Amino acid sequence: MTNNGIVIVGGGLAAARTAEQLRRAAYDGPVTIVSDEVHLPYDRPPLSKEVLRSEVDDVALKPREWYDDKNITLRLGAAATGLDTTAQTVSLADGSELGYDELVIATGLVPRRIPSFPDLEGVRVLRSFDESMALRTHAAASRKAVVIGAGFIGCEVAASLRGLGVDVVLVEPQPTPLASVLGEQIGALVTRLHRAEGVDVRTGLGVAEVRGAGHVDTVVLTDGAEISADLVVVGIGSLPATDWLADSGIDVANGVVCDEAGRTSAPHVWALGDVASWKDATGHQARVEHWSNVADQARVVVPAMLGAEVPSNVVVPYFWSDQYDVKIQCLGEPEATDIVHLIEDDGRKFLAYYERDGVFVGVVGGGLPGKVMKVRAKIANATPIAEMLG
Repeated sequence: MTNNGIVIVGGGLAAARTAEQLRRAAYDGPVTIVSDEVHLPYDRPPLSKEVLRSEVDDVALKPREWYDDKNITLRLGAAATGLDTTAQTVSLADGSELGYDELVIATGLVPRRIPSFPDLEGVRVLRSFDESMALRTHAAASRKAVVIGAGFIGCEVAASLRGLGVDVVLVEPQPTPLASVLGEQIGALVTRLHRAEGVDVRTGLGVAEVRGAGHVDTVVLTDGAEISADLVVVGIGSLPATDWLADSGIDVANGVVCDEAGRTSAPHVWALGDVASWKDATGHQARVEHWSNVADQARVVVPAMLGAEVPSNVVVPYFWSDQYDVKIQCLGEPEATDIVHLIEDDGRKFLAYYERDGVFVGVVGGGLPGKVMKVRAKIANATPIAEMLG
């Protein structure tokens, strides 16, 4: 190695966890975090919830003193614009270059936008802290909002806006919210939850047009319905932030392509988090956008990068989504095409087991955290569904 040390490109959880694991592993060389944002690396899940609702303003994962104490250099507000894997340099937006011995790509995602929409005030996306604060400002002055897309972000934003007293229309092209992730049966329970809170859920529809003179005032749906709105939130998913790698030669296909330890197609370059497509236990490439996945990957990438023994990365995937007073949790890898067994449903809280080929592959619960978490071992051991149903 030269004295350039390890450079981490990204300003979120993946960057912070990688730096943390490097110091825990007693790596004492230079560590530099490069981020296009001016904020300290921060946590994103609160952006659609506590930050939007003005309950939290500070979502930094670590205070600045922690980085100083650990001798970690922060290059904030310095977007990476290119990568030369031969020279082992990263180009930055200010025209400078940064050399590295090992590079970690942790750039996360960028929100999808709808190119046909005119540039109107009041049309927002949500991925960054600044976007969340701007949305919060708009929400405070809004009475009627349209949320486009009923994935996790769209559902969480709809719930938060209702909590702020805003009338919400939630528009989703699929038959139910979360249908592509959890299936229509559980999606119907999520629909019920939102309608009980006063959200106007409209499914099987898209948005044909948004109108306004400088500021949005009308949303036209594909069935011709016209909805008055002073706020529109586009929550139609995100894309891996890989544009800056266009001329690098790094293999990119729905994210940065990695092996089972985070190695990319270029020597000395690694990737983890939402931007990375890792090879899973079955040999398939999978890009996982779950918060808990990041720490698991960091515990693999760091020893692999330092030439130490790499721990097993066999874990039961887990994610959650807070909507109103209901925490929707998922363990395992449920798919929309699985057989769903509804175990409990009291009209608001619910528990469902997912079956594939006779095997218990996942559980989804709303408001029943204990009952979700206690079946982790059953999923890990590929328990027959018949045993779970007793």
